[in-house]
Amino acid sequence: MPKFVIEREIPGLGALKAAELQSVSQKSCDVLQSLGTDVQWVQSYLTGDKMYCIYNAASEELVREHARRGGFPANTVARVTGIIDPTTAEA
Repeated sequence: MPKFVIEREIPGLGALKAAELQSVSQKSCDVLQSLGTDVQWVQSYLTGDKMYCIYNAASEELVREHARRGGFPANTVARVTGIIDPTTAEA
């Protein structure tokens, strides 16, 4: 299944409390469950005002539909075309 990186601009994100993050996560999971198994949330990275989410999905449209139904921004959705890490440098 293709992998996508989603950039979400959310002012004040870095200041959200654990209970608020739990609520947002629960909403996301509820929407994902309603969309079926063709879209999966892998994990998200939070910064001051942005969130970077990793999803596996059959299509970009499913990622965007998740955002629409959940009321989440999806400022950028990019399909991952490759992955590199320190082992890439090894011959």
